[in-house]
Amino acid sequence: MSFADRLAAVVAERQSQIALGLDPDPARLLPEAVSQAGAAGGEPPERAARAVALHCRAVIEAAAPACAAVKLQLACFERLGGPGWEALADVCVAARAAGLIVIADGKRGDVPHTAAAYAQALMGSTPTPFGDVPGLGADAVTLNPLLGRDALEPFVTAARARGGGVFVLVRTSNDGAAEIQDDAPEGAPPLRDRLARLVDELGAAGAGESGLTDVGAVVAATEPALLSGLREEMPRAVFLLPGVGAQGGRAELLGPAFAPGPAAALIAASRSIVDPALEAGAAEAARTAAEALRAAAWEVSSARA
Repeated sequence: MSFADRLAAVVAERQSQIALGLDPDPARLLPEAVSQAGAAGGEPPERAARAVALHCRAVIEAAAPACAAVKLQLACFERLGGPGWEALADVCVAARAAGLIVIADGKRGDVPHTAAAYAQALMGSTPTPFGDVPGLGADAVTLNPLLGRDALEPFVTAARARGGGVFVLVRTSNDGAAEIQDDAPEGAPPLRDRLARLVDELGAAGAGESGLTDVGAVVAATEPALLSGLREEMPRAVFLLPGVGAQGGRAELLGPAFAPGPAAALIAASRSIVDPALEAGAAEAARTAAEALRAAAWEVSSARA
C-alpha cells in the first residue's frame, strides 16, 4: 500500500489529522518519567535517555487515540548520544504499537550518496558483511531541498520501495523563513513556488488510490494566506502543517490545505499537546488537548467535503 493510502486509512479510522510532535527537553519531563528513570540507576546519559523514553511513551499512550501520526524531532534525542538513539528507537516502537504513522523530523539533505546513507539509517537497513543492520524504521522523513533534486531522490526511492513517504520543506514556520522562501527578484517566482513545483514533480509516480502522493510538503500553518496558492501548485501532496498553537497558527484557518480530501494534510502539534501534561504533571492532560485539536481539525476538513 502506498504511503498516502496508508495515511488515508489511519485518518479515516481515527477521524484525525493530528501529528503529535515530540521534541522532549530532558530538563522538562513528566515527573513520573524522571522518578522511574532515576530509580533505575546508571550514568547520566542513560538515565536522561530513559526518562525521555518514558516521558514520550506516556504522552503517546495518552494522546495517540486522537492522533494519526507522531513527529519525532531527531535532534532532541540525538543530543543524548548513543542512549538517546536507543530512546528514539524505543519511542518509535511505542508509536507503531499505538497505530501511529512515524515521521522522523530531521530535515536531512545532502549529496546523493550521503542522502542514501541517511535513508538507510532512518527508513531502511544497511547491508554489511555480517548481515543487514536495521535502521530506525520511520514511515516518513522531513527533507531540506537546498541541495536540489538529486539530493532528494535517494530518499524518495527508499521511501517508495517500502511504502513510506517524505515531506520536503517548502514554506517553514520560523520567523526568518520569509527572507529566503518568500522574497524574490522582481518578476521571479519565490523559492517556495519553485520548491512546490519540485514536490509535485517528484511525487507524480507515487500517487495512490487516494489520489495523494508519497512526496509531501512542509507548509507553515502560520501563513494561511499562502495555502490556497501552494495547494494549487501541489494538488496531490500531503501537507505537514507546523505552527498551530504556540507559534500562533489556528486550525480553523487551514481549510485550503484539505481541499483534496481529509487526508491531504496533517497538523503537527507539539507544545499545544505536551505542555498541558507538563503543567498538570500527568500525561492524561495531553489526551484532552489532543482531542480538542483533533475535533477542530476534523470540522475544518469536513467543511471542505
